[in-house]
Amino acid sequence: MARPTPLSGFPEWLPAGRIVEQHVIDVLRRTFELYGYAGIETRAVEPLDQLLRKGETSKEVYVLRRLQEDDEQATGRGHRETEHGLGLHFDLTVPFARYVLEHAGHLTFPFKRHQIQKVWRGERPQDGRFREFCQADIDVVGMGELPYHYEVEVPLVVAEAFARLREVGMPAVQVLVNNRKVVEGFTRGLGLEDVDAVLRSVDKLDKVGPEAVATLLGSEAGASAEQAAAVLELAQIRGEDASVVDRVRDLAARLGAANDLLGTGLDELAQLLEAAGRAAPGVLVADLKIARGLDYYTGSVYETVLVGHEQLGSICSGGRYDSLASDGATTYPGVGISVGVSRLVSRLLSSELVTVTRTVPSAVLVAVTDESSRPESDRVAAALRARGIPVEVAPTAAKFGKQIRHADRRGIPYVWFCESGEVKDIRSGAQVPADPATWEPPAEDWWPRVVAAG
Repeated sequence: MARPTPLSGFPEWLPAGRIVEQHVIDVLRRTFELYGYAGIETRAVEPLDQLLRKGETSKEVYVLRRLQEDDEQATGRGHRETEHGLGLHFDLTVPFARYVLEHAGHLTFPFKRHQIQKVWRGERPQDGRFREFCQADIDVVGMGELPYHYEVEVPLVVAEAFARLREVGMPAVQVLVNNRKVVEGFTRGLGLEDVDAVLRSVDKLDKVGPEAVATLLGSEAGASAEQAAAVLELAQIRGEDASVVDRVRDLAARLGAANDLLGTGLDELAQLLEAAGRAAPGVLVADLKIARGLDYYTGSVYETVLVGHEQLGSICSGGRYDSLASDGATTYPGVGISVGVSRLVSRLLSSELVTVTRTVPSAVLVAVTDESSRPESDRVAAALRARGIPVEVAPTAAKFGKQIRHADRRGIPYVWFCESGEVKDIRSGAQVPADPATWEPPAEDWWPRVVAAG
């Protein structure tokens, strides 16, 4: 068989990378569950009409077909899937909206869920962007209404998870926050009615710069030069405390753009900043250019960057939505945030920010004196495994020096010698008597650990 050609955009981590990824996932999951978010998993496919109903995603969706589809169409089988079309989900929010509608009668609201799964997008692979990648989402959904305080809780939960990841060498993060009501109220106060066009234009500010955004505001939102300048002035406001709110109020008063919607948005933003100042000082930053281009956001919006790695883009984003899920009679408003696990892991690995203590689970290699004694080595290994210690038995009854070198190459810290009833720490050379019914490694050696590089 010829050597396979790698597929770009479909990451496959080596064992060390997989340990890092699993650690990130475990920290996120444990933190989410500390706040009462229940884990769910949804199917990988959704009807295309559902996937394409919000936002500009038609170029990113992978369509699902079967090799025998044409034959089955001819015989009437598979008609429903062919008629409506299926696609792989490109995020976890749209599937979650469908999940809520489908299972509403069995859920208790507000419903808090976390979901960690693969998603697929047919975009051009580049640094931190993949075609297949893992996301970790949390959302809170209410029935008919959802209190604002959940918009405060969601980014603080993620901030706590990232604080836990900093213990193993991840850089600091900044959670950039805004409120769509602020942008919409300010925009309408200026006399601009196409709020979505304004939001889409402002969302491109970091990519194309202020001059290009001013042009977009004129061509797509019908803004005059003065209105475009005012929108850009708002987008430049940034800060960690409620002084941001005062600056926006002063700007709106100077331009005659103050209104009730703007006031509501600023009150909510102030509440979020005050809570963040208590729980995670310096982590949440109000950034009035954060708009989130998707049109289903209606309140708070969030984007998160790694400090020192801002060129990677947002590793975590989300916001409040009021009408993503509705059955016609009842609306299920929600707020959520999504962590790009694969993007985060790729940067941790490529920048060598973290490492692992070993690349295999095994803490102990049980040596084999000769093949006739292998059953005794298996018995010792079984006794250790019964107490939860990860163990493997030497593959061959080679000389002990060769078996020790085998353990060393695999990163296994201990070698067990059945004949003498002793265990050797091959890093220090210390060798002591040991009983498989009672001996255990130090806590730091029990399982592989992710640690800061260096």
